[in-house]
Amino acid sequence: MTSSVSSSIPAATPVAEYVDQGLWIAILRKLEEKLQRSAFITWFRDTAILGKDAGTLIVGLPLPMSLSWHMEHYRVMTLEIAQALDPSIEKIVYTVDGGLKDNRERSVDLLEVFPEQKRRKLPGKPEVKMAEGVVSKILNPRYTLEHFVVGANNRLAHAACQSVAAAPGGRYNPLFLYGGVGLGKTHLLQATGNAILRQMPRAVVVYTTTEDFTNQVIEAIRQQKMEQFRRRYRQVDVLIIDDVQFLANKERTQEEFFHTFNALYEDRKQVILSADRPPQEMQLEDRLISRFARGMIADISVPDYETRLAILVEKSREYELMIDMTVLQFIAEHTTRNVRELEGILMQAVAQYELESRMPTVKSIAEIMRKLSRDPHAEEEQVGFESTPKRAPTFQDVLECVSRYYSVSVQDMIGASRVREILMPRQITMFLGKKHLRMSYVRLGEVFSGRDHTTVMNACGKIEEKMQNDPQLLREVRAMEQELGVV
Repeated sequence: MTSSVSSSIPAATPVAEYVDQGLWIAILRKLEEKLQRSAFITWFRDTAILGKDAGTLIVGLPLPMSLSWHMEHYRVMTLEIAQALDPSIEKIVYTVDGGLKDNRERSVDLLEVFPEQKRRKLPGKPEVKMAEGVVSKILNPRYTLEHFVVGANNRLAHAACQSVAAAPGGRYNPLFLYGGVGLGKTHLLQATGNAILRQMPRAVVVYTTTEDFTNQVIEAIRQQKMEQFRRRYRQVDVLIIDDVQFLANKERTQEEFFHTFNALYEDRKQVILSADRPPQEMQLEDRLISRFARGMIADISVPDYETRLAILVEKSREYELMIDMTVLQFIAEHTTRNVRELEGILMQAVAQYELESRMPTVKSIAEIMRKLSRDPHAEEEQVGFESTPKRAPTFQDVLECVSRYYSVSVQDMIGASRVREILMPRQITMFLGKKHLRMSYVRLGEVFSGRDHTTVMNACGKIEEKMQNDPQLLREVRAMEQELGVV
């Protein structure tokens, strides 16, 4: 069976007559089984088969930004599934068709054809019933041990969680993780619970917080149902409790937790705990501290620069976001306190892209950091910029800005190359030079290896026209304009 995959074809290329979407829905059904739902909905929404001709399946995508992502991440998988369903298919080509977006007559409505499967929850609460009378907070399926970025600051904790997931109730029981706010303790707790459930689907894994556990104790006391409370927790196979430092000064809750802990431990059931400090530094009963200390204790500290950057890269991939590496490096360099702060800045960048149609740049991220600073009088140099007077950009600035943005060399842009990857950056550079630096078409032609002024005029016209119909290109040009300080 042939397994070639073509690159994209231009949007202007005529395609075969529109065909029935039954095959595409069948392909999508197989893809849904292999992909995370968030990625599936993001990248296959408003797609369609536009034609099938002589063994070639023509797939339409609604946005230009989707093209490279499909070619890099989904083309081989899509072809394999298509060939399994229809052996006559030899290759797939992609084309961008803006008319597919939100057009239910031409594209597939993923949310209607593939509705999300709901888990059984308690009304109005992010909880799930695990066994008779046993309630657990829902484990976030995105938290996995595989997606946890390991560095020098958390290697021991991650390895301990892997061991517990492989053999619950074994040598690392209890497992006690401690560290500051936002360093990944909750991720590891829930990831370990998810890993145990993957290999033991029928296990009763309860994830809760100290606050919820305390509230249950108070309610049981009020209703005089402590025996029922104790029996409920004896059914648990794995008990995961977050923030046990809040047991301090709660004598009755500590007593009940002590008996619950003992019962589970003696029955070789796994207990996993987290806190913001080691057991010896918590204001708890000595007998509880001694129980915690008999197992595995691992700390999670502040990540170093390399780990922070790796976390940002992983999160960008997880959310299917295409953010320039220089932006991620800038965030990693200047956001040093914890992982949660890193993710917060990254999500601000995402919001900037989605809500304001602006591609994140180093400059825009610096502004976000200044706004989020706890010091309202933070100076620019605190987030990596010196407070120097602004200067008007030069054409060299424009060349270097576009070069960085599209990862192409300045020499290639101004040279004679006609490679497609160079063409768009070259035209954008001409457009920016004409619009913001008031350079003449003749002068621009001279800079670009002596091209005729009509070539430059046509390039500027094409970019201006495309920006009116291509939101992604508009965002990219606006981002570069912002980087240059001309908007």
